[in-house]
Amino acid sequence: MLRLLVILIPFFISSLCLANPLPLNSLHLPEGFKIEIYAYPVKDAREMTLASKGIVFVGTRQEGKVYAILPDKKQLYGTKVVTVAENLTMPNGVAFHEGALYVAERDRILKFVNIESQLDHVPHPQIVINRLPDKANHGWRYIAFGPDKKLYMAIGAPCNVCLEQDPRFASIVRMNSDGKDFEVYARGIRNSVGFDWDPVSKDLWFTDNGRDWMGDNLPSDELNHVTQKGMHFGFPYYHGKIPDPDYAGDSLSLHFTGPVLELPAHVAALGMAFYTGKMFPDSYKNQIFIAEHGSWNRTEKAGYQVIVVSLLKDKVVSVRPFITGWESEGKVWGRPVDLLVMPDGALLVSDDHAGVIYRVSYVK
Repeated sequence: MLRLLVILIPFFISSLCLANPLPLNSLHLPEGFKIEIYAYPVKDAREMTLASKGIVFVGTRQEGKVYAILPDKKQLYGTKVVTVAENLTMPNGVAFHEGALYVAERDRILKFVNIESQLDHVPHPQIVINRLPDKANHGWRYIAFGPDKKLYMAIGAPCNVCLEQDPRFASIVRMNSDGKDFEVYARGIRNSVGFDWDPVSKDLWFTDNGRDWMGDNLPSDELNHVTQKGMHFGFPYYHGKIPDPDYAGDSLSLHFTGPVLELPAHVAALGMAFYTGKMFPDSYKNQIFIAEHGSWNRTEKAGYQVIVVSLLKDKVVSVRPFITGWESEGKVWGRPVDLLVMPDGALLVSDDHAGVIYRVSYVK
């Protein structure tokens, strides 16, 4: 009996370790697609960026940390998670450019030079730019390098709805990689936490979160398309086609660009990505995936899914669910945040509620 126990106990412990900590079987995807855990735990996982050696860096909002996810076949979930920075202020935004990791805190952007080869002894960061707006409301930044090699950053309005004198609020700005030539690129954007560039036209597209306290169904979240510098997308005067009760009257002389797509109110559309991989079927090529983080102040919850938006000549032709099941009957176990297309064509999805990075693949 003792010998039998000696044999069975390691097997039992191994079975427990291999048990999936999350109910992935409750997630629904189109036929042929599979979702699995890429890295766990990644507490408060937010924006992701891919480095040149296959390392995925992940920012956080509440944890104040930045993680590096390294391939490691010895780990249970196939990857190793390393903390590379901590005690930061809302380091939501991460971007990788010419061997350096850029991290956006609330009031500054840091640069970690040659970080991939120094993960055991992370170098002291350089300050790219500081003295950014320091208000906490919507103070988590989203950053990415564009096709023009400039660093773009979203700066949300520091309120539900207001008109601030500082022109950097409610905008997407851009700058050189050294922080110089800082400029407002697009205005009237309440709170964007995700943008990407069309792989063909190189135009910028972004999601925007609508204001609160106009009811369960107003106003919409948005998908927007920037065709040139200086465009204004309405905030705080208009929310899509809906005039703001306090500010619309002040906008008679301004020209606004409306959204390409109005999403349901309060779904919290965050990360978005054009699919540029070769793994998924051809119908997904150059189409937009959007992570809906989920509502926080709606009578009935909405969002908590990943959707795919199909375009034809910059016009939306369809919107359909891609991953659902993080919410059921008012109970939530996951909230998707950001999306990242990997070199092999798989799609990574970060989840700050479950503290995990998922990998979505397709098998013919």
